[in-house]
Amino acid sequence: MNLIDWLTPWEFSPTLLLMFFVGICLFVRGTRVHRVSKARQFFFWTGLVFLYLSLHTRIDYYAERMFFIHRLQHLVLHHLGPLLIMGAYPGQVLRAGLPMSWRLRLRDFRASAPGRGLIAVLTNKFLVPFLFVVLVIGFLIPTVQFYSMLDWRLYRFMNWSVVISGFMYWNLILDRRPSPPAVLSPGGRIISPVVTMVPQMVVGAIITFTEHDLYPIFDLCGRAIPGMTAVTDQAIGGLTMWVLAGFVEVFGLLFALATLMRLSARNRLPNKQDLRRAKQAAIISAT
Repeated sequence: MNLIDWLTPWEFSPTLLLMFFVGICLFVRGTRVHRVSKARQFFFWTGLVFLYLSLHTRIDYYAERMFFIHRLQHLVLHHLGPLLIMGAYPGQVLRAGLPMSWRLRLRDFRASAPGRGLIAVLTNKFLVPFLFVVLVIGFLIPTVQFYSMLDWRLYRFMNWSVVISGFMYWNLILDRRPSPPAVLSPGGRIISPVVTMVPQMVVGAIITFTEHDLYPIFDLCGRAIPGMTAVTDQAIGGLTMWVLAGFVEVFGLLFALATLMRLSARNRLPNKQDLRRAKQAAIISAT
């Protein structure tokens, strides 16, 4: 199989292509307005390429027919791809790529009640980590996995839901600002990856050491690698979730730790007295 065959989409999606095209155009236009370091550009383009390869190439064919490739695909969709892109801090750059009239509309929407409500949901410090874990573990329930692999609508929902939750989660963890305005405190950004990592590693270990086939759907679809047994395929997939996904979250944790140290060195960590004064000021302004 040559390179063209590998890059040929297994299931062509005009919507997916349009979203990638819009994102690329906005980022390129934004880099003409803001100075974006080579490191940030490298993170953005690398993450974008990983997401595209996982979603819109021949890899998706193998992800439907091998459990461990399916887990590698979700490692990119849920962890690595969103982590790299959000590590580029693309928000301001993408906004700068919009036409001025659209930027003004976006600003007005963010200031409106519906806009503030939407932002509050998308950045909720309890809901976002919960979805980040549940959307991965939930689709690993054998019955849920079975129907998700058979129904193309559920399959696309599964893939897109883990991508979106990944962006939402790493947006919170990689925030470099003090809190407020950041939703999570610097310490919370360190603790959160530990909390979300543990249940995923436990589930990965359970899958790894289970000695019977949990996911017969891959046999039903026809395994793409002849000679690999279901238990072996399953064990490698469990290790992917147990070890590799944990490694990516450790990287996010280290990044959050570096942010904490940087804010501390610049004396930008709020102390209890400052928080008390801020609360008192808020109470006074509300009365």
